[in-house]
Amino acid sequence: MRYRKLGRTGISVSEVGLGSEAFVGRDDDFAQELIDTALQAGVNYFDLYNPEPYIRDSMGKAMAGRREQFVIQAHLCSAWMDGQYKRTRNIETVRSACEDLFRRLKTDYVDVGMIHYLDEQKDYDAVFHGPVMEYARELKAAGKILHLGMSTHNPRVAIQAAESGEIDVIMFSVNPAYDILPPNEDVNALFEKSTYEAPDVLSCTDPERLKLYSLCESEGVALTVMKPYGGGALLDADESPFGAAMTAAQCLHYCLTRPAVACVLAGARTKEELLGAAAYSELPEEEKDFARLLGNTPAHRFTDKCMYCGHCAPCTAGIDIASVNKFADLCEAQHMVPETVREHYGALKVKAGSCVKCGACETRCPFDVKITEHMQKAYEIFGA
Repeated sequence: MRYRKLGRTGISVSEVGLGSEAFVGRDDDFAQELIDTALQAGVNYFDLYNPEPYIRDSMGKAMAGRREQFVIQAHLCSAWMDGQYKRTRNIETVRSACEDLFRRLKTDYVDVGMIHYLDEQKDYDAVFHGPVMEYARELKAAGKILHLGMSTHNPRVAIQAAESGEIDVIMFSVNPAYDILPPNEDVNALFEKSTYEAPDVLSCTDPERLKLYSLCESEGVALTVMKPYGGGALLDADESPFGAAMTAAQCLHYCLTRPAVACVLAGARTKEELLGAAAYSELPEEEKDFARLLGNTPAHRFTDKCMYCGHCAPCTAGIDIASVNKFADLCEAQHMVPETVREHYGALKVKAGSCVKCGACETRCPFDVKITEHMQKAYEIFGA
């Protein structure tokens, strides 16, 4: 397992994490075995959005005597009411559900307190300017929440959270299918195949999603990924909007090559699925490679947009083309050169200005990127 910094929090987290959906409807023995398997595989990041009492109890039991092995991302505004899960903004219910969370986890703190599921603008405004955010600040001031986070599927809302200065971690839905869609307050649109048949759907990454990734990278706001497999649709050729099935490893690799992504919370219903995802870092590059598939699918083929896949290498001048393109894209998305990006670019041994325009890289690119033009653009951005 490889580890990354969780943005400006400085916490070291596993590239692959574990969500809690697998525990729904399963007994405590199953939960304990799955959590033990995760820890043995090097997983240390766990998302807990579920308010079900038995799931919270299972996580608390698993952490007993080894709390330091867990980085917990737990959700506020997720409550168990009348025997079912509810997303709530009622402050008394939020408080009660949060107190229940700490009591069942048997811990004094959670590493990341996620404000749960903010997709609509009016909901975002009400939360960030109301009692829910005030309560979250109280918990942080008391040390019960070490860092504040928020979960959303809407890049427009996520951008506002990143710009607020209060949110250190954003749980966001990332995969190549969702990335081509414009912002939408209706999360169900992401899962409907008809959405991808609309005439205005892009064949490259939506500009607002690019802006989100760029902003988070430059501000040190970490992205933790949900829905890396698109609810399973990307793993099924008949359901995928690309008309071809991706593997789990390809989906994970796509997510982990996006800027600002620290951890992907892979869906795992069994030990075998979990171990398969956790083994991602040990796989050969050809098994993780998503470029040929996305570059040659019959629908929504990505074109003239660097996907940071590295197929262009080796450069005859020694340029790390994928990194140069990534840093230039980060600047273009924000219409500025963030100092952090300038520093990363400055650390490259060979800069874009060294491009000799031989074009060898372009013959290898699955996405028909005009690489020599991109190198010139990067030279103009960074002056080297």
